[in-house]
Amino acid sequence: MAFNFDQWVDRSHSDSVKWDKYRDRDIIPLWVADTDFPSPPAIIDALQQRVAHAVFGYGHPSPELIEVFSQRMLERYSWRINPEWLIFLPGLVCGLNLCVRAFTAENEGTLAPSPIYPPFRKAAKFAGRSQLQVPLALKEKRWVLDFTAITEQLNGKEKLLLLCNPQNPGGTVYRRQELLQQHSFAQNHDLIVCSDEIHCDLLLEPGCQHIPFATLNEDAAQRSITLMSPSKTFNIAGLGASMAIVPNPALRQKLIRTRSGIVPEVDILALVAAQAAYQHGQEWLDELLVYLRANRDLVTERINAMPGLQLQPIEATYLAWIDCRQLAVDNPHAFFERAGVGLSPGLDFGNRHFVRLNFGCRRELLIQALDRMLMATHSLMPG
Repeated sequence: MAFNFDQWVDRSHSDSVKWDKYRDRDIIPLWVADTDFPSPPAIIDALQQRVAHAVFGYGHPSPELIEVFSQRMLERYSWRINPEWLIFLPGLVCGLNLCVRAFTAENEGTLAPSPIYPPFRKAAKFAGRSQLQVPLALKEKRWVLDFTAITEQLNGKEKLLLLCNPQNPGGTVYRRQELLQQHSFAQNHDLIVCSDEIHCDLLLEPGCQHIPFATLNEDAAQRSITLMSPSKTFNIAGLGASMAIVPNPALRQKLIRTRSGIVPEVDILALVAAQAAYQHGQEWLDELLVYLRANRDLVTERINAMPGLQLQPIEATYLAWIDCRQLAVDNPHAFFERAGVGLSPGLDFGNRHFVRLNFGCRRELLIQALDRMLMATHSLMPG
């Protein structure tokens, strides 16, 4: 392999949210969705060249960035997007919050999967909007949405459906028929759809294909806002550059009005990094996926061999949603933290009996963490 994903990079004094949480404590941080891998050399080179220019005035997305992103959508998904559909944002989370505020009034509500990435829940809370949780059900070892469970709870005031594909934290890549069911639900209840597709480049299971919600049909396109970003894929989350793809001009203008004067433009270094990622990062990404698949397989095998834990197959992302319901502890997050492994608490996602593990790290560190988890779970066994 041309790239060394086993390389150790000391992040303990780099203003890292992930690593500073447990500074000076013997706890391995495998929580927030931030990998420990150096970004592709092409991104580093592009940033260094831009910094050497020495002038950092206001910028805007270059025609080259718009072209390379549009070409990527066409090649990967046969999705021919119009450049005017694109709204660049300094992060995907602000896109979620903007959608809640733009497309619901104070007395209207949202729907979101549960469990789900915490900003989905927080976006409704911050805006003072209600949120109905659509439960994820385990079907043939895959986490899929169960709309039948909430149909009787609908009151007609719901206006926005928040989706996540690939699913975080469950790792599901939704098949076309499943997406069509999501679309049918949105159409039947006249819902605008915000689809978070930030993990679309991180498909681990051979044969899985990402299908953007907006490509299902024209109705899906006209009622949807698709959120994408190179940040998780190329480990440039600290350089916020995300894209909202909004084919419907009325929805697009409403989103633009809502962000006006509140959400800043994307800074020039983030734009440089995004362009370099999409232009020159594919070889690095191909090798990253090989490494992540091996980490995924290791985590799946080791976790499922631990007493009291269960992990379903992970089709995408570098995140493992671990079922601790058979573990004889009240707070699995605190339990593993005491054992020296810092995971994301399931409560933040909607289920306190789970934890989320980030395996986007060098394998040696991952093995150390899994060894600690194994010792901790065995300590609960009688005798």
